Amino acid sequence: MRQQFQLPGAHSSAIDRRLSALVRHLGDSSASSMESQNPNQTIYASVTASFNGDSVFSNIVRAPEDPILGVTVAFNKDPSPIKLNLGVGAYRTEEGKPLVLNVVRRAEQLIVNDRSRVKEYLPITGLADFNKFSAKLIFGADSPAIQGNRVATVQCLSGTGSLRVGAEFLARHYHQRLIYIPLPTWGNHPKIFATAGLSVKTYRYYDPATRGLNFQGLLEDLGSAPSGAVVLLHACAHNPTGVDPTLEQWEQIRQLMRSKGLLPFFDSAYQGFASGSLDADAQPVRMFVADGGECLAAQSYAKNMGLYGERVGALSIVCKTTDVASRVESQLKLVIRPMYSSPPIHGASIVATILKDRDMYNEWTVELKAMADRIISMRKQLFDALRARGTPGDWSHIIKQIGMFTFTGLNSEQVAFMTNEYHIYMTSDGRISMAGLSSKTVPHLVDAIHAAVTRVV
Repeated sequence: MRQQFQLPGAHSSAIDRRLSALVRHLGDSSASSMESQNPNQTIYASVTASFNGDSVFSNIVRAPEDPILGVTVAFNKDPSPIKLNLGVGAYRTEEGKPLVLNVVRRAEQLIVNDRSRVKEYLPITGLADFNKFSAKLIFGADSPAIQGNRVATVQCLSGTGSLRVGAEFLARHYHQRLIYIPLPTWGNHPKIFATAGLSVKTYRYYDPATRGLNFQGLLEDLGSAPSGAVVLLHACAHNPTGVDPTLEQWEQIRQLMRSKGLLPFFDSAYQGFASGSLDADAQPVRMFVADGGECLAAQSYAKNMGLYGERVGALSIVCKTTDVASRVESQLKLVIRPMYSSPPIHGASIVATILKDRDMYNEWTVELKAMADRIISMRKQLFDALRARGTPGDWSHIIKQIGMFTFTGLNSEQVAFMTNEYHIYMTSDGRISMAGLSSKTVPHLVDAIHAAVTRVV
């Protein structure tokens, strides 16, 4: 006969009494009756019953895979030796391998070898040097907003975390709970803002007919937006389309938004990674700061420093005055504290080490340009190969678009065909990551695209 667990001594009697009171409070008459005969038996039986019964989570349905991250899940399950993953939003070398920048390894080594460094909590706002140099990177060292101490910057968990903190702040403190996001946009954008409590609407952005910018539709939709609405803007290398406004178009967007009192919220995930120039890719943001108006900017170092898993990002809010910026920062702390208390130290230390050292900063810009140039080269190779193959259609958008992604124009049926027949994985909207392509895999992709557009309508 199995020996039951006995609670020792007087202490066990006190526990028994409390458990007996709990059982009576819950109104379990049968258990109460059993307990009156043998308290310990009740404890034993109750625990056993909880294991043998249905889970309290039995009614939960299985959630679908994330439409972007699920591509990699499906890719990993495919045993084919010719499979190709063009869905992942991460840089790959010509050999298809993840890349850790040399300057990142150098910075990391300095950090590891510095015996004075400790693992104490960072402040709620994050690493001070990281915040200071992140603001300078996106707004420019000579930015009037920085010189006037009108910027509140906090370290966050990469781009997603920066957007979420900003969204939560707006939901609590901004008078307008409406945000306009481009159509299409990164799949996580609507979820981030809706979960924070904002009402999400879209404005026209991409024109499927030209595979370029629907500039007129954009102006019309923002022009009809209510005064004070928030507008999400991709600072450069629009995801998923790779289509950016020209500087002249950005100026028209700025004038329209300022005239209507629309609040810009920039998502800057690819600064320097798009064109190879940190300053050029930040120009749209700096145009909005130069006019003295207010805006928000979320930064990520996942792509441009390859710090994907370190989750390094920043949220900056440009304000009208120093006093307002100080009060905004105080409220950002109250948003962050119940979320994750304070951000991680390691990745931010890497970024700060690189940004504040002139030699390391220059080394970073060289490596950054090399990544951008390889992606640009892949665009040209793919375009040339499609043209040489005589694949139906005008593929010039591949070299006109910019950044990590190309919006191919392939429909969901053609994408499914390429996955089933050629083991090529991408998101169902036809977006491909140029960083996942190489000179060796271009011919395989061209074969798949050619077959898809000639055999699947």
